[in-house]
Amino acid sequence: MTDDVAALAYLIRIGYYRLSAYWYPLRLPLITQDPVTQKITVTRLDQFKPEIKFEHVLSMYVLDKRLRLLLLDAIERVEVAVRVDVSHMLGGRDTFAHTNAAMLHGNFTKKPKQNGQTAHQDWIAKYNKVLERSKEDFFKHYKNKYGLPLPIWVSVELWDFGMLSTFYQGMQAADKTAIAAKYGVQDFMVMESWLRTLNFVRNVAAHHSRLWNKNLVDQPKLPKAGEIAAFDPIVNAPLLTQEVSSRLYSVICILIHMLKIISPNSSWRDRLREMIDQFPQVPSLSISDMGFPLQWQQHDFWK
Repeated sequence: MTDDVAALAYLIRIGYYRLSAYWYPLRLPLITQDPVTQKITVTRLDQFKPEIKFEHVLSMYVLDKRLRLLLLDAIERVEVAVRVDVSHMLGGRDTFAHTNAAMLHGNFTKKPKQNGQTAHQDWIAKYNKVLERSKEDFFKHYKNKYGLPLPIWVSVELWDFGMLSTFYQGMQAADKTAIAAKYGVQDFMVMESWLRTLNFVRNVAAHHSRLWNKNLVDQPKLPKAGEIAAFDPIVNAPLLTQEVSSRLYSVICILIHMLKIISPNSSWRDRLREMIDQFPQVPSLSISDMGFPLQWQQHDFWK
């Protein structure tokens, strides 16, 4: 961008440090090696690569914004669907199953943590704070008409994704297995990891943080070979599994898979594909930085 006035306006409106996350990989690298350990370290100099322009930074910022909104759309659908799964699974046995330790796994309700509380007690404490803060009309109506406690099918509407993920992890194995099976997932531990990963991505996106090339702190487990055919090209290649699991491509695959079950007529995958096909032409950056492997178009997710 040769218009310094326009560039300054963008910096003022968006913020220097927010944009700096997008220009960091466009700065010149400095590679050093420790003479003792031989460890190689890559740092970034203050100078940009000669071919970089301010427009490149802006184009990545805009792409990331579109990507965050698109992923939030899909994650919301998953969150709502799993809320319903949990409330139907447990609500048919106990109206207040979320507060009944007997309905949940012993590790969740009996095993004390370092703070002396069980994970379920910590969950209940957070849940009570949610009730105190809630200004939802449906909550006020129910509370005024019927009082507390809330049935689980009402309660779930107040849980955030983190609470949902934690509660699912605290359910009995048979119940977790039954819910995971609805999504073609044989191992409930895989489903647990998917929910944790989606919660992490949801939090990054909701706080408007850089997402497109972020390393996943909560990395998802992938199904074993043969369990979900679409994942087989990834899980049958160990190096590819490690690369994909740490990047956003794994999340995209999980969302495509789950949305085929939750909302089979959704255009979400097509909208995402359109955005990927329009990936900005920025020197040294590509969709491989998101974990997209070679020949990703041949994966069943995109067919």
